[in-house]
This record gives sequence, structure tokens and C-alpha cells, in this order.
Amino acid sequence: MEGKKQIESRKRTFPAVCDIFQNEGSVVLNMEMPGVEREDLEISVDNDRLIILGKKKIAHPEGEFRIREIQDGDYYHEFTIDSTIDRNKIDAVIKNGVVILTLGIKESEKPRKITVEVK
Repeated sequence: MEGKKQIESRKRTFPAVCDIFQNEGSVVLNMEMPGVEREDLEISVDNDRLIILGKKKIAHPEGEFRIREIQDGDYYHEFTIDSTIDRNKIDAVIKNGVVILTLGIKESEKPRKITVEVK
């Protein structure tokens, strides 16, 4: 096609939309990462930083694009976690494009009842 412009493909970084809530024993993060497969998800803890990186890969059909709005790219989110989080009790699940991270709270930091003695 004459006068056709070449569209430069750039890798993008997308924000991972996230909800965070806490229950008695843990802090839970639900992060939307549509298009990310388990093998393309990296989660790491470095001191007080929790880093989540998901790589979105889109299969491209043969032929020329007329319109291209769906992009390959990475989801990236970094959190600061405090000393109440047990670094050895972090679990992750991905289901239907949602990453669910469960961060265990240290036993010493969990709410507890104190028995009152009568003397």
C-alpha cells in the first residue's frame, strides 16, 4: 500500500490494578493481570520490597494489522512491606487473570486475647 505508515511496536508497562485487604492472619492482594500465564509471572521479596512482574504475550495472527490496540507488555507493581509480614509465608495463585497473593502475618503480630485473672 502506498503511503502506508509503519507502526513501531513498543513494549509497554501496564499498571497492575490491585485491591488489598487484611483478615486476622494475613494480608491479601488481588491484582488484575489479564493475559499473563503462570510461567510468565515473577514474584520476589527483597528486604522490605515485594515485587510483582507479569509478562503479557499476545499471539499475533499472520497478515497485516489494520488496527492494533491489543499490546504485548509487562505488568509491574512494587510494594513496601513492613516487619509484621512473615517473608516465609507468602503464597501466590493466578486464576482467570487475577493474581492472588497471601502474605502471612507473624504470629507475634496477630491479634490475641489476653486472659484477665481475678485475685
